[in-house]
Amino acid sequence: MIEKVSAAVKFLKEKGFDSPEVGIILGTGLGALAEDIEVIQEFVYANIPHFPIATVEFHKGKLIYGKLEGKSVVAMQGRFHYYEGHSMQQVVFPVRVMQMLGIQKLIISNAGGCMNLEWKKGELMLIEDHINLQPDNPLRGHEANAFGQIFTDMSQPYDVEMNKELIKIAKDKNISLNQGTYISVTGPSLETRAEYRFLKMIGADVVGMSTVPEVIAANQMGLPVSAISVLTDECDPDNLKPINIEDIIATAKTAEKDLVILLKELLKRI
Repeated sequence: MIEKVSAAVKFLKEKGFDSPEVGIILGTGLGALAEDIEVIQEFVYANIPHFPIATVEFHKGKLIYGKLEGKSVVAMQGRFHYYEGHSMQQVVFPVRVMQMLGIQKLIISNAGGCMNLEWKKGELMLIEDHINLQPDNPLRGHEANAFGQIFTDMSQPYDVEMNKELIKIAKDKNISLNQGTYISVTGPSLETRAEYRFLKMIGADVVGMSTVPEVIAANQMGLPVSAISVLTDECDPDNLKPINIEDIIATAKTAEKDLVILLKELLKRI
């Protein structure tokens, strides 16, 4: 795996991906931030050596390098999920590539189902902690040793300083930014009423199918990470309605304007 990551890094550096400072992962329905990037170079994933292929129809599958708010950034417009059939090594492959390209911080966004009934869909949640219910771990296996200590400490997986700054920005900009715990499940099917009750009972506010593997990989490599969930649907087991994926995408796009404000202002301050 280290040879494959190194080959992708070599290719990207030769194509002009020159010492990015910040990596950004844009999740479901959250691609608008890419429109604000002053693009220097970009590639569809299929054209990057050893990169997995994004199979989710609403993920564009493009790696972008450019300038945003005075920072050199590399942004993933679309991510990889375990449920697509990728291995965990493939899911976190781009994070390892971005770290070896030189990023100093990683910012992640995702879309999630809201189980905290005090919050509403269309709001945002800053992830303070997570629960991992994915069936595999990106640090499992001898190849993971090449990227750091596999017994990685996860007592503080999300960067305190970036999170504090995001809370300040939200207050300054009058943006509702909830704070809570994200739980990552396999998917792609959504949860039953009983499953939502269980996930809430064990301490989760928001449920999704991504992010945690990337956060684990980032922590292994000593890469500070911050993550925000867009709450795309309300998961009340006593009033559960059939899911509409088009509505989820529409909600994500509506909420995206606040997410873009937060992330662009964060880039100015870090």
